[in-house]
Amino acid sequence: MQNTFNFIQLTPDVATSGYLLEDDLKSISKGGYAAVINLAMPDHQRSLTNEGSLVTEQGMSYVHIPVPFDKPSGEQVALFCEIMKSFQGRKVWVHCIMNYRVSVFMYHYLTKVEGLSETQAMSPIFKQWEMDDVWQSIFALTSKEIGI
Repeated sequence: MQNTFNFIQLTPDVATSGYLLEDDLKSISKGGYAAVINLAMPDHQRSLTNEGSLVTEQGMSYVHIPVPFDKPSGEQVALFCEIMKSFQGRKVWVHCIMNYRVSVFMYHYLTKVEGLSETQAMSPIFKQWEMDDVWQSIFALTSKEIGI
């Protein structure tokens, strides 16, 4: 799993990454993960076209929330947080293409739902990514604006 693109073990139960390869899914399953959540768009050249089938063949749950990189929304963040709550107590792998979308969504989940501090919720990915105005506005959303 360490070789998965932009892999971050964010918490003991949550790993995040960029795009996945088919072989990554076997390692994720062997690592005891119960679910894979995908925030990437299905038409991206690095997306696995049959990811849902590949994940479920490994005995894990699969959830896909396609988040357009240029048009993320607070509603998508709220949906993501609800889905993450449903997997509490189980290991979850969350990915997109670069681990950028995931880092912002996980920040909201960890601070607003799990009650972690901003420092604990900040993925190291933020050190390599300079958010544009669209992502800065999503990052700055309050619990009330998200609806959680």
